Amino acid sequence: MRKRIIAGNWKMNMTLLQAEALAGALLAGYTHNSAREAVVCPPAVVLAALRSRLAGSGIQLGAQNMHEAESGAYTGEVSAAMLVGTGCTHVILGHSERRALFGETDAIINKKIKAALLARLVPIFCVGEVLAERKAGRAEEVTAGQVRAGLQGIGTSDILACVIAYEPVWAIGTGETATPAQADDMHAAIRRVLNQIYGEVVADSVSILYGGSVNDKNIDELIARPNIDGALVGGASLKAESFLRIINYR
Repeated sequence: MRKRIIAGNWKMNMTLLQAEALAGALLAGYTHNSAREAVVCPPAVVLAALRSRLAGSGIQLGAQNMHEAESGAYTGEVSAAMLVGTGCTHVILGHSERRALFGETDAIINKKIKAALLARLVPIFCVGEVLAERKAGRAEEVTAGQVRAGLQGIGTSDILACVIAYEPVWAIGTGETATPAQADDMHAAIRRVLNQIYGEVVADSVSILYGGSVNDKNIDELIARPNIDGALVGGASLKAESFLRIINYR
């Protein structure tokens, strides 16, 4: 049975005091459920502070990005080892904002995934098409290409340690959401690519999350679809009440 995962991407929001307050509110309303995994991914500067706050709660800590190198002259960057040292278990890689705003290529993302796996971090590997690609009928082609390129050289044992997040770029922060049917179709397409690379058993074991204006009102319908194993949540993860409702989907 595939792992159910709800991850909150706080993006560039929350000062230290705000992050601690949000974590406290989440802890006050969170009940650990062994059937699903909750992860919060705050800005890097508050990771260390939240480590002790979340310890033993069942809510895991993730980062929003990392550099592929172990160390070096990369001003402003953080390494996988640094993230592990702050208590991280997960890291978001290949988010559409990293691709679009910071020029991250499939090749760079592939290196980051390998570095994360080497450090025993769980990569939340993001893929997805822009609106023009969807309108041109190329959504599956583009997304499949990102999956193949990002997983180049990743073996069977390592892919089982990865999580994939499908995020239609046109639905991120726009209020637009792929219909549950559209989302499930794309998740199924991603699983077919995994099947072609790794075989059916492995493909059926990899968790694929949906990310794209997920909120407390649409989570139940999304998660009910057979190929959707959880969610990568943006704006709704910044409010304790809405994020708790998403974590505690029915």
